[in-house]
This record gives sequence, C-alpha cells and structure tokens, in this order.
Amino acid sequence: MSGKQYVVIGLGRFGTSVAETLYKLGNDVLALDSDEDVIQDISDKVTHAVQADCTDENSLNALGIKNFDVAVISIGSNMQSSVMATLLAKELGVKHIIAKANNKLHAKVLYKIGADRVIFPERDMGVRVAHNLVSSNILDYIELSSEYSIAEIASPKEWHGKSLVELNVRSRYGINIMAIKKGSYIDISPSAEDMIEEGDIIVAIGSIEDINKLENIIK
Repeated sequence: MSGKQYVVIGLGRFGTSVAETLYKLGNDVLALDSDEDVIQDISDKVTHAVQADCTDENSLNALGIKNFDVAVISIGSNMQSSVMATLLAKELGVKHIIAKANNKLHAKVLYKIGADRVIFPERDMGVRVAHNLVSSNILDYIELSSEYSIAEIASPKEWHGKSLVELNVRSRYGINIMAIKKGSYIDISPSAEDMIEEGDIIVAIGSIEDINKLENIIK
C-alpha cells in the first residue's frame, strides 16, 4: 500500500470516519483507542488497529508513532486526554499533528502545545479532512450520500491548455464537471469546448470511488 502513514488517536464518529477514509485512499493507517470493542469494529477497515492508552508515553513510543507522517488526535470530550495525546505525539516526533477541539479554549491550548492544525468537527467532516490531507489538489470535498460526492479540484498541470472534450473526463474518470472557477468568475455550465487553464478550479461530481481514483491520479 502506497501513500503516507497516518496514526488516528481516538475513534469516535469523527476519528473513525477519518481513519477509514484515509485507508480507502491508499494510505497506511494505525488506529488507536482505549475501547476494545471500537478497535474490533475498525480492525478490518484500517492497516492496524490497537487498543492503547493514548495518554501513556510508553505505549505510544512502543507503537513507534514517531515514524508516522501525520497524527490525527480525535479524542472526544475528554480535554485532558486530548491535550496529553497531542503533547506526547509532538514530543515523540510526529511530523504533522492535527487535533480535534471542542471549543475555542481547547483549540488555543492545542495550538500552544504544538498542534499544526486544529479542527472543529461540526465544521470539518472527518471524510473531508481525510481528502484534504491526502491530496493538495483537493480543495474541498462534500459527501452527498454513501455513493456520491462533490470535489473542488485545483486543475492538474496535465489538463492545462486542453478542452473538456479533449480531456473526456466523463469516460476517462467517471466524473462530471459541474462548474469551472476562473478567478472570481464561475462558469456554471461549461461547454465541451471550454479550456482548462492554470489556476482554474474544477467542481466535479461523481461516485465516491471515481473521485477517489481521480485523487490518486492527480495528487
């Protein structure tokens, strides 16, 4: 399995969503939680799932989390555990730390102790965060249902100077282009002759599977 290595600490609804989506996108995912039932539920949907006390330095060290590219700390309502896990991930040398906050004060503390990015799950769905992490070309991602999603994509270099008919995205990638943003102008119903230029943002709709495939091609 190619891609980056992610450790997701805390498997509530948000953490589970992030972990499963990152794994589906072709990444190595270690999922950690103190609840054995939660670990059993996710074990076949990630690379490794381990029951662990994520506020214990020895446990995290033994799991080798310093070797992971990104840690997503998604511990629920227990602010102390969230802060402790974030602090330990930082001290153990995880390169990039994203932490979930419940309120502004919690966010402030997380930034102070070394979180690179703090997210509020009410505003950032787990799935969307996972897609943003995996591909810098994916600017936004909205899951419409269990089958379909919309993605905002920074136009890949290989598409520049080509028309929609040349790119033939529907048969090649299985997606439909709903709109093209060119600076402040938005073309809501692009024609087949419209050209994709550098700096354009494409708004595409497709099955989750097809959008995932596209991400792997353009990242």
